[in-house]
Amino acid sequence: MNFGKNDLLVLIREGRPMTLRQQLLLTVQLSIPAMVAQLSSIVMQYIDAAMVGSLGANASASIGLVSTSTWLFSGLCSAASTGFAVQVAHCIGGGKFKEARQVLRQSLVAVSLFSILLASIGMGISGALPYWLGGEEVINHDASVYFLIYAAFLPMMQLCFLTGGMLRCSGNMRVPSMLNVLMCMLDVVFNYFLIFPSRHISLFGMEVFMPGAGWGVAGAALGTGLAELVVAGLMLWFLVTRSSELGLMHEKGRFRPTSAVLKKAARIGGPMGIEHAVICGAQILTTVIVAPLGVFAIAANSFAITAESLCYMPGYGIADAATTLVGQSMGAGRRDLTRRFARITVGMGMTVMGIMGVIMYVAAPLIIGTMTPDAEVLELGVMALRIEAFAEPMFAAAIVAYGVFVGAGSTIIPCLMNFFSIWAVRLTLAASLAPSMGLKGVWLAMCIELCFRGFIFLVRLERGKWMNLK
Repeated sequence: MNFGKNDLLVLIREGRPMTLRQQLLLTVQLSIPAMVAQLSSIVMQYIDAAMVGSLGANASASIGLVSTSTWLFSGLCSAASTGFAVQVAHCIGGGKFKEARQVLRQSLVAVSLFSILLASIGMGISGALPYWLGGEEVINHDASVYFLIYAAFLPMMQLCFLTGGMLRCSGNMRVPSMLNVLMCMLDVVFNYFLIFPSRHISLFGMEVFMPGAGWGVAGAALGTGLAELVVAGLMLWFLVTRSSELGLMHEKGRFRPTSAVLKKAARIGGPMGIEHAVICGAQILTTVIVAPLGVFAIAANSFAITAESLCYMPGYGIADAATTLVGQSMGAGRRDLTRRFARITVGMGMTVMGIMGVIMYVAAPLIIGTMTPDAEVLELGVMALRIEAFAEPMFAAAIVAYGVFVGAGSTIIPCLMNFFSIWAVRLTLAASLAPSMGLKGVWLAMCIELCFRGFIFLVRLERGKWMNLK
């Protein structure tokens, strides 16, 4: 008998037995759209980097300088959304659809207010941020403008995170995936007209005038923001009007957040937000370590981080599937199924990212070469990617296991594990190796730390205490 994704999710909610084949099939059905969504997201960053990279090393370095700060703010938005989305997954797993819709209503108000606060803070510090990070005068102005525009669109990013997370936790991976692909395509179009100046291009043997704003780095930020604006509107429309589990059009309810829902969101998302702040603080400190190595090192570091994301984003897609599967299994009170889905998703993640690591090692010159024509930046970027390729399977273990723990609502201990691994292992090694080994030392430290992190996450996964959360 052929089972669709929704049929298999019903088996979880109704407490019916599932064969190993059905568990694997459901994991794949949820993982593939989630991986496509994650890949499209990083492809959008890759496109930005490639388009801006054609303007020169300074333009690339200006974005690279503030990239860790943008991750900090986006991570906080993601944590806020997850605090509510996991509650929805538990409600749906337990068949409590009305309660799930109540959480959704309240989350729309809560995260909107939170993202407006974040946007205000980001815009307020945008002028001083590059100087705090130790950037050179030649790149600081563009870096400030880029971060200002990025911060202004944070409410749209927050809405994308929330609506996409809600749909995924309900079991709908396809719509967020399709809309993320659309966002990637829109980003290309907007960037094309906003980054570059008006010019004549050759099209089918004819010279055609192509209008353009010529805003460079600022155009890249604005193009991404506009793409987020369009997709956030479409995602919200689908969630509210078309979702069979979470649609709000035919049912009245309260939008004012209650203390009970906010407390649960804070318990789940709060540690994640703190963790993102701490980890991104470490990444910002890494940028401070890299900055004295020069513009070429900053640009190469930024390109390598973006390129590596192509390798590990499938892991985050599988982690999204793990959060949904574990969340609904926990909500249904099925401890045995929870453990099996945890092992299946982590094993799948390690396999996929291990293969991606091999591809990344071989294709490193091609990948970095598409983002920069500068020979020195290319050499440094290839070196960084090839070091990192060896860490990908264990990095996958940490990523997907974290998604498992989030689905269970257990976030405090994993956050502490990430904090210890990055601050005690990565930064200590990077600070000691960078003076003598340069950028190579920074990435060697990262590789060692990711392997260590994957190991401790696997240990916690197998001990199983994360399933005891009430």
